[in-house]
Amino acid sequence: MLQTHLKALEITSSAFKANGLIPVKYTCEGEDINPPLNIKEVPLEAKSLVLIVEDPDAPKGTWLHWLVWNIRIIHRVNENEVPGVQGLNDFGRNAYGGPCPPSGKHRYFFKVYALDDLLDVPESSLKKVVEEAMRHHIIAYGELVGVYKKSHTGKKT
Repeated sequence: MLQTHLKALEITSSAFKANGLIPVKYTCEGEDINPPLNIKEVPLEAKSLVLIVEDPDAPKGTWLHWLVWNIRIIHRVNENEVPGVQGLNDFGRNAYGGPCPPSGKHRYFFKVYALDDLLDVPESSLKKVVEEAMRHHIIAYGELVGVYKKSHTGKKT
């Protein structure tokens, strides 16, 4: 889906380092709120951002934790903030669902896309609908990966 000529966004968090441990606060074992994210190098021509948080290590395939689009051009997503329109995650909610791996250590990809337009898709849309709508509008991309392993048996998958 990504073209090779895309500009690179720099995605960081004050809560965890790249490939570092995501603090419990942002998981199902804590407050289950989204961590803060910093977004740098957004192209001037960008009109909106899309944020996708997913776990490719889930037992039944990639698990979607958060889907947000039509985010105004910002350089920071604050902790526990909904910056745009939310889609349906794999927990069945229009919300952030924090890391909650059933076993072992999983990777969590915080993916940010800069688009040259807003998306005309309704709230509660599925990831495949949003990805199809944004496919020809991506002008920059960046990601931050964090890891998490539960300390107890949890309530979610």
